[in-house]
Amino acid sequence: MRRSKGVVGLLGLAFGALGAVRELREAKGKRDRLALVNAAVNVLAVITGAALVIRGMRAGDGDDK
Repeated sequence: MRRSKGVVGLLGLAFGALGAVRELREAKGKRDRLALVNAAVNVLAVITGAALVIRGMRAGDGDDK
């Protein structure tokens, strides 16, 4: 059950990453520095979220055995 929640979490983060990358490209195209900073922070949030989900999935590996 924990692994399936982790996979669903990763899928949600993947969609979030797509949105963050789109926002990053738009901000670069418009040369809007504030939007660029916001998009970069969003990308970092997705990376951090993915790391947390992966860590949780690894921690759960010992419980299932």
